[in-house]
Amino acid sequence: MFHPVLSEFDIVFAGGGTTACVVAGRLAAYDPSLRILILEAGQHSLNKPIHVQPFRSRFNHVPTSTTVTFNIGNPSPRLNGRVPIVPCGRCVGGGSCVNSMIYTRAPASDYDDWGVNGWESENLIPLMKKLETYEVQPDRPTHGYDGPIKVSSGGCKVGISDEFIQVGTTYHKRQYADDTDDLETCNTYSPCQKYIDGTTGRRSDTAHHYVYNQAHNPNLHVWDGKRVKRIIFEGKRAVGVEFINDPVSCPDADQSSSIARASKLVIISAGAFGSPTILERSGIGAEAILKRCGIEQVVNLPGVGENYQDHNLVFVPYLAADEAVTMDPLWRGESTILQGKHILTTIAALYNYPNVESLAQWNSSGKSLIAQNGLDSKIKWRPDDEELKAMDPAFQPRWKEFFQDRLDKAVAIFAIFSGYVQPLSRPLSSTLPPRNYMSAAYYTLYPASVGSVHINVTENGKEGMDFTTGFLDDPSDIGPLNFAYKKTREIFRRMASYRGEVTTGHPDFPEGSAAGCREASEPVDLNAPDIFYTTEDDEAIDRFHRDIVQTTYHSLGTCAMKPEADQGVVDARLNVYGVSNLKVADMSISPLNVGTNTYSTALLIGERAAMIIAEDLGINCI
Repeated sequence: MFHPVLSEFDIVFAGGGTTACVVAGRLAAYDPSLRILILEAGQHSLNKPIHVQPFRSRFNHVPTSTTVTFNIGNPSPRLNGRVPIVPCGRCVGGGSCVNSMIYTRAPASDYDDWGVNGWESENLIPLMKKLETYEVQPDRPTHGYDGPIKVSSGGCKVGISDEFIQVGTTYHKRQYADDTDDLETCNTYSPCQKYIDGTTGRRSDTAHHYVYNQAHNPNLHVWDGKRVKRIIFEGKRAVGVEFINDPVSCPDADQSSSIARASKLVIISAGAFGSPTILERSGIGAEAILKRCGIEQVVNLPGVGENYQDHNLVFVPYLAADEAVTMDPLWRGESTILQGKHILTTIAALYNYPNVESLAQWNSSGKSLIAQNGLDSKIKWRPDDEELKAMDPAFQPRWKEFFQDRLDKAVAIFAIFSGYVQPLSRPLSSTLPPRNYMSAAYYTLYPASVGSVHINVTENGKEGMDFTTGFLDDPSDIGPLNFAYKKTREIFRRMASYRGEVTTGHPDFPEGSAAGCREASEPVDLNAPDIFYTTEDDEAIDRFHRDIVQTTYHSLGTCAMKPEADQGVVDARLNVYGVSNLKVADMSISPLNVGTNTYSTALLIGERAAMIIAEDLGINCI
């Protein structure tokens, strides 16, 4: 079959997400003569409100949206037979343009634990500093102050976050620090900073700050709406990619294939879902999987698509006081200016238009709730001795083996959203009355469970995905979630803005249980006794978590940077084993989980990958 060759380039990127933009942007800046092509299945994100206005975070990317892909997992008995859904970014800039902009960083030891030459923390910390402008506090030794990615406290502070910290440092008896993202501090309440430009109030993503800002370079090309089918090889050397017009982004376009050739390098940067499936479609993967799909094998690499990992997230909603400031009016699309103009107000709600006064302030000064994600405080939590005794015994071996002697590694992050956050697995927003809410968010950082991502052929002969999340498969993973529900509930019910629970968003406790949920007129006293939970109550909490636990949108690991004999896919310089001229650069290379919201790691992988590639090509990257 003839496939037209559209152009010749030096470097072709299969995927244009977070890391691809970092690598391509850095290489283009290092050597503007490099002919670089980014092929991205999604659409451009340049200056689009849904991407640049922080309040429109991932929670507003609904299933009909083309800005994310909703990957459907296999039903899991550990999730009570539920089919889990895991979204990932689908636009130029990928997850950096649709995530919640939560700034956290992994402990430095996480990267040392990878055991990969050149990726030790001492080599990575300079890159962490290089990529960021930390606008929060000056002269912090592990932070950077002149990088492309801005970190700030956002457009304004929401007072509920102070209540969370106040109760956390008294009732929960933990310390407070201004900065718990110094690569070592743990188990301490702190403000939660954001990937938001403190001056403009805009999201700080990789598309705008590494690629779109180089529009003057005619050699840096971004073709949106292009889905990469496979890598083209001459022998074992990658020489280009075959792609089509993406059927979602370009539904009416011709679906015939084209080829873009790469004289120097092909880089797969399509994320934890896209990268392994591109490899498998190209004949690189486990023999049984390729044979099942009728694909001729180029390299037997059984680690492709294995080692899928994520963080386990739960949102639990609470009622907030009428006088509290929350994100709910903005997230509902209300407009104080348009009240009384029924048609316009309805349109505003349908399209999630922001409050007009807030929008005007954001346009003029970069401030207001438009420049907010609703999350202003957090704790990277480790259980103390008393809490550990109260947890599920199944967690104890995991604690002793992994956490006990690693004092910088948190078990979970507890955080508060100032508003109602809709969980993927139990949407309630359409049935909730318009009022103020606040949401507990807790997510475990090093779950023991592991899944996989592979291509499959459906009954009608079309390509599908065989995706197993692995969520809660390991018995040790449910205990921290069950405890986190109880502890965050105790924290919330002591906060001044607490007015009870949103019953439908909590466990279905037995009738008459002391743990039953209800509306309240005020918080309980700081020294009030904790809620007593019976065995039946504990079972209800366990069922609740299996029904509702979801992705934290932190998928990684499916093209792991490990030795080939250990199910590795790429080596320390990101080369795919068994072929030449082909690298992978995105979160799929992470060999182990990282204790952070993974945007920080995706940025870091991009910076390190750009250095490696520049060195390979003999380009000065200083």
